[in-house]
Amino acid sequence: MNRAHSQDQTNIPLIVTTNEIGAKPSSSTATSLDSAFKTKSCRSFVRQSKLNHEHRNKSVPQNLQVLSLGADVLPEYKLQSPRVHKWTILHYSPFKAVWDWIILLLVMYTAIFTPYVAAFLLSEPDYNQRKNRKYADDPIVIIDLIVDVTFVVDILINFRTTFVNGQDEVVSHPGRIAVHYLSGWFLIDLVAAIPFDLLLVGSDTDETTTLIGLLKTARLLRLVRVARKIDRYSEYGAAVLVLLMATFALIAHWLACIWYAIGNAERPLLKGKIGWLDALAQDTQEYYFPNNTGGGPSVKSRYVTALYFTFTSLTSVGFGNVAPNTDAEKIFTICVMLVGSLMYASIFGNVSAIIQRLYSGTARYHTQMLRVREFIRFHQIPNPLRQRLEEYFQHAWTYTNGIDMNSVLKGFPECLQADICLHLNRNLLNNCSAFEAASPGCLRALSLKFKTTHAPPGDILVHKGDVLTYLYFIARGSIEILKDDVVMAILGKDDIFGENPCIHSTLGKSNSNVKALTYCDLHKIHRDDLLDVLDLFPEFYDSFVNSLEITYNMRDQYRAQQAVWQ
Repeated sequence: MNRAHSQDQTNIPLIVTTNEIGAKPSSSTATSLDSAFKTKSCRSFVRQSKLNHEHRNKSVPQNLQVLSLGADVLPEYKLQSPRVHKWTILHYSPFKAVWDWIILLLVMYTAIFTPYVAAFLLSEPDYNQRKNRKYADDPIVIIDLIVDVTFVVDILINFRTTFVNGQDEVVSHPGRIAVHYLSGWFLIDLVAAIPFDLLLVGSDTDETTTLIGLLKTARLLRLVRVARKIDRYSEYGAAVLVLLMATFALIAHWLACIWYAIGNAERPLLKGKIGWLDALAQDTQEYYFPNNTGGGPSVKSRYVTALYFTFTSLTSVGFGNVAPNTDAEKIFTICVMLVGSLMYASIFGNVSAIIQRLYSGTARYHTQMLRVREFIRFHQIPNPLRQRLEEYFQHAWTYTNGIDMNSVLKGFPECLQADICLHLNRNLLNNCSAFEAASPGCLRALSLKFKTTHAPPGDILVHKGDVLTYLYFIARGSIEILKDDVVMAILGKDDIFGENPCIHSTLGKSNSNVKALTYCDLHKIHRDDLLDVLDLFPEFYDSFVNSLEITYNMRDQYRAQQAVWQ
C-alpha cells in the first residue's frame, strides 16, 4: 500500500552545518566532495545512505541545511541571508504603498490649486496684504507648507527605497539606489519640493508675485510619475472611465486658469471694454474700479465662468454667452478647440468601448447560452434533459462566471498552481477533520488533485451500480440518498459520501442513487490521486485513515463479495 518505501532513493542527502552566517563571503566554491570536507567554513558532514521511518520523525536542528550530493557543494556566501540596510525601505512594503497614495493625493491637490492660486489669487490687489498675515489665518498657506515638507520627506524616502533593475533583480545597496534616483526622477522631485514662498519671502512686488506663481507651476511635473502609477489600473474598465473623465476635467481646469490669466492681463491695456471680463462685469453689474484698483465680479463668478467657457469649447457645444472678443482671446480659443477635438476623439471615443468591456461578461454569457441551445436544437435533446442542461449551465456560470479554472491554471507554474488550488479549497481543508494532521506540503499536493463540480436541483450525481472512483465532499447545498425509491439519508454541507479507498483495495460499486435537492457545489478527488498523495506522505496515512469519517458509505458490499467469490 505504501509506495514511498518501495521507491529507490537516488538523491542521498548531505547535512551541512555552516559557521557564522554573518562571516565574510568566501571567494572560492568547492567543486568535489573531497574538497568540501576540507573547507574550513563547514564543521561537519554527515552522510546517510538511507533514511528510515524513525529517522524521518527525528527533529533536525534549524542550523542544518540539506544539500544534494548530485550538485556542487554551495559556498558559504550562498547560504547567507541577504543583507538589507537598517533604514532601507522595500518598494513593495505596505508602508511604501500607503506613502505613495499620500503623495498621489498631494500631487492631485497641487495640480488643482497651484494653477488656481497662480491665476486667480496672485493677481488680486490685496494678495500681498493677505500674504503677510499669520500662517494660521490662511488655510491654503498651511496646506502648501505641509505639501512642501511632505515632498522633501518623499525625496529622502526615495533615496532609501529599493528598485528593480533591468535584470529583474531587487537592488537594496544604498549607493546604487542613490545613483539610480539621481539619474531618474530626482530633478523633477527637487523642483517640485522647493518652497518658493519661503525663498522669496519679504518681496512684495508684483513681479515677485508673478514669478512665484510661475515657479510653483513646476510642481505639475510630478504628474508624470502619478500617470505611471495610475497606469496599473488601466485593465479595469470602470477605473479607466473615471480616470478619463477626471483627466478631461483637470485639463479644462487648467485651460480655465489660462483663459482668465489672458483676460486679466489684457484688460488694463484695452482702450475699450471689450474683453470677456468686462462683459461679465456688465452682466453681473459688478464693475471694475478705475485705474485697476479692484472691483469687478467675485473670484467665484470669474472662475465658474472661465470653467464654463472651457468646457463648452472642449465639448464643441459653444453656447456663445461667453465669447472671445480680443485677438489674444480668439487665438487661445482656437487652441482650445484643437485640444478639444483631440480630447473628444481620444477620450469620449473610447467610452463606448469601455462600456462594452464592462458588459463583456454578459455578452459572453449570452454567446455561450446560444451555443448550448443550438446544441440542444441540433441533437434534438428531449425536454427534461434539455431543462437540466440549461439549469446546469446557468448554475455553473453563476459559480465560475464562465471561467474555466483548468485552462487558466495551465498557464502558471506548478508551484503557483498549488497556491491557487490551496486557496480555492481552503474551506474544505480547514473544516474537514481528516486533513488536520496534514503538513503544508501534503495540503498543497491534495489541493492540486481536488476538482469542483456543480449540480442543479434534481440532477443525479451518482447512479446505482456506478463504479465509485471518487470521494465526494459537499461544500454547499443538500442531497438525498435514494435506494429503491426510499430516502436513506439527506446530506448537507461538510458531509462526505463515497467509499474509503484506504480500506478497500478493489473498486466498489454504488448501492444507491445520489440526487441533488438544491443547487449543490461539491469537491471530489479520484481514489488513485488520493492514494498517490498518501504514498508521497506516509506519515499522514494513518492519521487520515483514522480521522476520515464518511457520512454515508455507498459501497455495495453484496456485489463486492460476489466479485471476490467469482
